[in-house]
Amino acid sequence: MSVFKNPHTKYPVPPFPKQVQDVPGTEAEMKPKADHGEESYKGTNKLKGAKAVITGADSGIGRAVAIAYAREGADVLIGYGYDVEEEDAKETAKWVEAAGQKAVVLKSDVRDEQSCQLLIETAIKEFGQIDILVNNAAYQMSHKTLSEISSEEWNRTFETNIRSMFYLCKAAEPHMKPGSSIINTASVNSYHPNAVLLDYAATKGAIQNFTANLAQMLLEQDKGIRVNAVAPGPVWTPLIPSTMPEPENFGKNSPMKRPGQPAEIAPAYVFLASEDSSYIAGATIAITGGKIAI
Repeated sequence: MSVFKNPHTKYPVPPFPKQVQDVPGTEAEMKPKADHGEESYKGTNKLKGAKAVITGADSGIGRAVAIAYAREGADVLIGYGYDVEEEDAKETAKWVEAAGQKAVVLKSDVRDEQSCQLLIETAIKEFGQIDILVNNAAYQMSHKTLSEISSEEWNRTFETNIRSMFYLCKAAEPHMKPGSSIINTASVNSYHPNAVLLDYAATKGAIQNFTANLAQMLLEQDKGIRVNAVAPGPVWTPLIPSTMPEPENFGKNSPMKRPGQPAEIAPAYVFLASEDSSYIAGATIAITGGKIAI
């Protein structure tokens, strides 16, 4: 008997129950529930003593990364953006604290530069340092036509997804010592843009370029700060039933015929933050369920 599980059937396969959530969605209403590694992730002290800031850490990939980081020995600042996400953020904090690490929960509008600066200042005040910055917060809405996308929504998507990275990296960089890491969440949409996600996909392409460029800039300055990205494919998070058409079939068309779970994405963020990836900078790890990302 194999000790490994079949990746096609390891997690729930669509169709899922019909469901619709208001934006941005919550974990409590998801059917089936997402797996963030609550029961499965086992740490090995890869990040012992580290201090991490994760935006969008209330749910989805952000929660899974927070849990993994805590079990690897890191304290975590859990950033979230909406009042409705507060309970999810507190739930993430419980898992961080259960791992024996310090959790700081902070609501922050990452579209605003002062809010981003406050988020970093809070991390310094609470932790004394920042070793890992994970830019994970994102906004998306799906539209079939260009005319459906308002200028306000277009701006909001860019402000949330890419402008925030500039604000947060700029605020955090002076506090980050050699060996620190910045990890940005890109997407399979950086390579294969979804026709109904025009503005979102455009930001993810920008994130890909921003990551590579900033990595080179910091390397040339001998800062010792590595910048990398993770490009997830379809992942089962609250963003899906709140923004995508037919969420019950989400991930069905991927090569593995199912969406990924946040728990399957988090280990890449651990790897990129750890000493195991000390010679990696400007790279993107694609976790797409088999979708080729080139």
